[in-house]
Amino acid sequence: MNNQQEAFDVIVIGAGPSGAVVSSLLKQQGLSVLVVEKTHFPRFSIGESLLPQSMTYLEAANLLQPVVEAGFQYKNGAVFRRASQYTQFDFREKFSTGWGTTYQVKRAAFDKVLADATEQQGVQIKYGYTVTAVNFLNETVEVCCVDEQGNSYHFYGQFLADASGFGRVLPRLLDLETPSCFPVRQSFFTHIKDNISCENFDRNKILITIHPERQDVWYWLIPFSDGTASIGVVVPPELVNKDEDNTRQLQRLIGEASELAQLTDSAEFINPAQKIAGYSANVSKLWGDRFVLLGNAAEFLDPVFSSGVTIALKSAHLAAGLITKQVMGEVVDWQACYHQPLMKGIDTFRCFVEAWYDGSLQNILFFDQKEPGVERMVCSILAGYAWDEANPYVADCGRRLNVLKELCS
Repeated sequence: MNNQQEAFDVIVIGAGPSGAVVSSLLKQQGLSVLVVEKTHFPRFSIGESLLPQSMTYLEAANLLQPVVEAGFQYKNGAVFRRASQYTQFDFREKFSTGWGTTYQVKRAAFDKVLADATEQQGVQIKYGYTVTAVNFLNETVEVCCVDEQGNSYHFYGQFLADASGFGRVLPRLLDLETPSCFPVRQSFFTHIKDNISCENFDRNKILITIHPERQDVWYWLIPFSDGTASIGVVVPPELVNKDEDNTRQLQRLIGEASELAQLTDSAEFINPAQKIAGYSANVSKLWGDRFVLLGNAAEFLDPVFSSGVTIALKSAHLAAGLITKQVMGEVVDWQACYHQPLMKGIDTFRCFVEAWYDGSLQNILFFDQKEPGVERMVCSILAGYAWDEANPYVADCGRRLNVLKELCS
């Protein structure tokens, strides 16, 4: 068994979106970067409907042009449906300045586009490497890995960034995982050849459908540019039938939402449905001595507002500048410069997620006498601008939503 050693300025665990962005930004600053990735790309992942705020971070990392050239499905908003009620938000009409459009992507292709473009910028990515241990030595971080042939490697860096997503490598190895504040929920999902012929169906928007009887059950339909779509449902555990396989459960639950069932009545399942249970996650801290957690490796809220990739890219963008400073010998206040600003947006999304599941946000979204200024502010959050404190619904989210809740009840 080989035992090989290499040294870098920064080691990144995971080659997904946050890993690609942080690595590209660090490379721009002249640092040597190694990315270790357990899987081989392309590989399936969920989180397929991007938010416009993400485009800012891709652009800063010189990763936007490859995404534009990849031919992904254009996206300009979101549609919400509850029985006969229907409302839509056009992200180009938001309150915050910045991008108003983005893409709906198959993550297998999207993540590979980002990773390939990151390699082209000079970042080294090692695929098929599993992290087995992390050791914080006097002046360096040692990352121990095993490849698929059983060879062991020891990589050394001045700093370590965990972008492992749901793999949550450092939270497991360093015992940082804590229970999420959200109830346990399950999701069933797959890709379909949607065969949608309805002329009123807008492929440029994600469709969110609410169950006709349960406000805590909702469905997504994310169209792709090749005539396929991602479809899924989120349910509490008590509605899961343990005697059904994942595909039959997804089909049965879709059938309970008549509008969605009718829209997809000619759909063909491309793959058997998959399931994720208890996906919400949290950690005791986002950073420590010579390490930082990015994106889903730190915290995952809920898929309802497609915030996962946006939070991941925001965390990567925030962390890259601070990592550079620390590697260059500057003192960095990670709590004030990373934890607090990142959590501002996460807490905004959390506030919206909580209001969604208690039904109050659903009533706000479907209210038929929306004040245009307020609608644009809410639209900004839905577009991912959860860090824009010029928006009152970011600066004081809880109180503002409570006022709207009373007005729209």
